[in-house]
Amino acid sequence: MTWSLSFSPLLPLPLLAGMAGLALAVVIAGIVRGLRGGWLRALAALALLLALANPVLLNEDRQPLPTVVALVVDKSASQTLDGRDKTTAAAATALKAELGAFHGVSVRTVEAGGANGGAPVDGTQLFGPLATALADVPAEQIGGVIMLTDGQVHDIPKNAAELPKAPIHALISGHEGERDRRIVIDQAPRFGIVGEKQTIRFRVIDDGVANETAGVKVTITRDGDPLATEMVTPGTPSELTVDVPHGGLNLIEFEADPMAGELTEINNRAAVEIEGIRENLRVLLVSGEPHPGERSWRNLLKSDASVDLVHFTILRPPEKQDGTPINELSLIAFPTRELFSEKISQFDLIIFDRYAQEGVLPLLYFDNITQYVRDGGALLVASGPDYAGGDSLYDTPLSPVLPAAPTGQTIEQPYYPQVTDAGNRHPVTRGLEGGDSNPPRWGRFFRLIDVDKPDGTVVMKGVDDKPLIVLKREDKGRVAQILSDETWLWARGYEGGGPQVDLFRRLAHWLMKEPDLEEEALRARAGPAGLTIERQTMADTTVPVTVIKPSGARETVALTAAEPGLWRATVAADEIGLWRVEQNDKHAFAHVGAANPLEFVDARSTEAKLAPLAKETGGYIGRMAGAAGDLKLPRIVPVRGSGATAGSDWLGIRMTDASVLKGITRIPLFSGFLALFGVSGLFGLLALLGLPLATWTREGR
Repeated sequence: MTWSLSFSPLLPLPLLAGMAGLALAVVIAGIVRGLRGGWLRALAALALLLALANPVLLNEDRQPLPTVVALVVDKSASQTLDGRDKTTAAAATALKAELGAFHGVSVRTVEAGGANGGAPVDGTQLFGPLATALADVPAEQIGGVIMLTDGQVHDIPKNAAELPKAPIHALISGHEGERDRRIVIDQAPRFGIVGEKQTIRFRVIDDGVANETAGVKVTITRDGDPLATEMVTPGTPSELTVDVPHGGLNLIEFEADPMAGELTEINNRAAVEIEGIRENLRVLLVSGEPHPGERSWRNLLKSDASVDLVHFTILRPPEKQDGTPINELSLIAFPTRELFSEKISQFDLIIFDRYAQEGVLPLLYFDNITQYVRDGGALLVASGPDYAGGDSLYDTPLSPVLPAAPTGQTIEQPYYPQVTDAGNRHPVTRGLEGGDSNPPRWGRFFRLIDVDKPDGTVVMKGVDDKPLIVLKREDKGRVAQILSDETWLWARGYEGGGPQVDLFRRLAHWLMKEPDLEEEALRARAGPAGLTIERQTMADTTVPVTVIKPSGARETVALTAAEPGLWRATVAADEIGLWRVEQNDKHAFAHVGAANPLEFVDARSTEAKLAPLAKETGGYIGRMAGAAGDLKLPRIVPVRGSGATAGSDWLGIRMTDASVLKGITRIPLFSGFLALFGVSGLFGLLALLGLPLATWTREGR
C-alpha cells in the first residue's frame, strides 16, 4: 500500500490564489501594527485556505508485476549434431526449475531456429522470434534473455539498441575444437545446351583443421550413375567439365570422403541441377514410296522451329533405272554414304516411314544404324504393307534392334486404336485426350501389320488386341515401332481426328530420353505445398520411399496411387538444403530454399558470433557443458539497480519494480460528509472553528 497527498480545490485556482494573497496582506499588516491575535489570525486564514484547497489523502493498492525472463531454445538443424539437442534440452529443464524458484519471475520459453509456421527458414533465426514473443511485455519488465544455442545464429542485430534493455546471456552447446568437412559449389550453370560441355567450380573445405594438405577423394555422379572421381586439396578451387547428355533435369552430385572425427557427413554432399535444353533437334526422315501419310510426317516435324529436318523420299528405286544420264535428272542424289556412315551420329532421331529394302541402302548401312541405336541413338519405324512383304526392314541387319517380327499378314479392317493396360501406365500414352472411354473418342484406322510376339512394351493395340505401337530399349538406345501407316487419318481429322501431335511428340521425347517420360523414375520437387515425391513405374505396386532431410533425419513415406503407373506423396519441407529420396536403387534430389543453406555453411559451435552482443548488454557467454560432456551451468543471481549482471560463473536477472494499480482509497481532510465522523474530519472542524474563536477571544481581552 502506498500513501500520498493530493489536492482537489473547491474554487478555481486563480480565485484561490487571490484570496491567499489578500489573506497574506491582512495578516502581515496586523502583525506589523502589533495587533493582538495576529498569529492566530494567520493560522485561521491558513486553515480556511487549506479547507478550500481540499487536501485528500490517497491510499494506492498496487500489485507488483513479474520480471519476465525469455528462455530462447535453438531448434535449428545444426542442433541435432553431436548430441547438442540433448544438452540443450537438459539445460532448458534445469534453468526453468531454477528460475521458477525465484519469487516474481515469469519465464517465457521461445523455441526458434527451425521451421517458421511449417515453412523452412534459411539459417538460424533467433532474434526475430524473440522480438515477437516479447512484443506485449513493457521494456521495464524484461529482466533478461537466456539463449541456448550452438552459436550459429544468422539474424544477430548490428547493435544492442534494437534489443530489449536487458542483459542477453548465451549458453553455447557443442564442444571446443570441433572439426568438419564440407563441399561448396562456387559456380555452376543453371541451364546447358544438350551435347555441350559445362564447367562446375567447387571446393572441399576442412573447418577446424590447420594446414591440411592431404588429398580428398570426391566421387561425382550424374543422374545416379558414376561419372568421375577427383582428388582435390582442401581449400583449393577445383573444376569439373561435364557434358549435358539429355534434355530436362541433369543432376550432378558431389560427395567427399568423410574426415575422421568430423561433426557430420551431411554437408559432405552437394548437388548441381542443370536443365538440359536442346538447341536444335536433328531428325532424319527417310520415306519409302510416296503415300498420303508422308506429308503428315513432314508437316508435323516442320511445325516445330527447333527441329532441323533432313527428309528423303525414295522416288527412283534401282529397278527403275532406265539409262537416263545423271546430268539430265532433276532428282537429288541420295547421299547415303554421308548420312549413314559419316554423319549418322549427329542425328538425334532417325525415322523410317514405310521404307522397303529395295537396294537403295547397302546392307552395311543398316549395320551402322543398328550400332547407332546401341550407342544411344533413337529410331522410329512407321510400318505399312512394306513391312509384311519380301523387302521388309526386318530382313536386313536392322532386325536385331527391331521390336516386332512380321508374320507376313496385313489385316485390312476398321478398328479403334486403344491404349493397353501397360500403355495406361506408360508416360508416352497415359492420359491421351479421348482415350478414357470405350471406344476411344478418336477416329478409326483400317490397316494393321500383324507381328509375332513383340520384344518390348506394347502401349497401343488394334484389331483383336494385336500390337499397334511397341516401345523397346536396346542397349543404350531406344526404338519405337508403329504397325500401321494410317496415323495420317488423325491429322486429316477423319471421324474427329485423334491425338497425333501429342502422341508423336511424346514418342520423340521418350526416344531421346527425356527424364519426364521415363517409365521407371523417382522424382522429387519442392513447391509451396512442400516436397512432392513421384514414383513412375510400370509395376502394379510400389514400396515406401526413404526421405533424408538436410539435417540427416530419415523418414519413411508411403506413396499413394495418383494415376495408373504414377504414385505420389507430399511431405512438409521444413528444412532448407538438399533433400534426398531413395527407393531401392533409385534416388532423387530436390533443393529447398537456397542452394547453399546457411545452416551448414559452418556447422561448428562457436561463441564468437554472440560474444560482442553479450558484452554490450552486460550478459554472460559460455559453454553449457564441460569437457566430459556433463552439464555445467552458471548460477542465476537476481539483481536490482544498475549493478553488474554477469560474472565469471554467474548470470544476472535484473528484477523489475514495475507494478499495476488495483485501486485507490480517498480520505478528504477538511470536506465531505464522511469526514465529519472521522479523525481527519474532526481535525478539520477544530481547525476551522477553533482558530477563529481563539482569535476573537484573544482580541477581546
